[in-house]
Amino acid sequence: MAGERIVMIEDDEEMIALGELVLARHGYVVLAATSGPAGLELLREQQADLVLLDIMMDGMDGWEVLERIRADERLSKTPVVMLTARHYLEDEQATARHAGQYVGYIVKPFVVQELVQQVERVLAARS
Repeated sequence: MAGERIVMIEDDEEMIALGELVLARHGYVVLAATSGPAGLELLREQQADLVLLDIMMDGMDGWEVLERIRADERLSKTPVVMLTARHYLEDEQATARHAGQYVGYIVKPFVVQELVQQVERVLAARS
């Protein structure tokens, strides 16, 4: 459904620009934050239909942000897709520890169509 809001929490501004460009073409509204704390603040201020969350960020990493999203009553049901430059095995313990808390996992650099398909799949499952 066009106009759905996606919050992208990612410390790489080029990755944010790519995500905004690709997803806006498909009718999504993309709001971005470049750190975990800024992303949490944005989520508390804006209604989000989906969160795209980078794992490797300075300060507060994506796993900690995910834990805080799940602990916040207002945000806890928001679907989260993890973004990472790592593969599953390199981050196996954290991935296993957080299983069930996120609905997708995209390895960067991602194929544009893969990003769109994941977003569409997750948002379709919500409706």
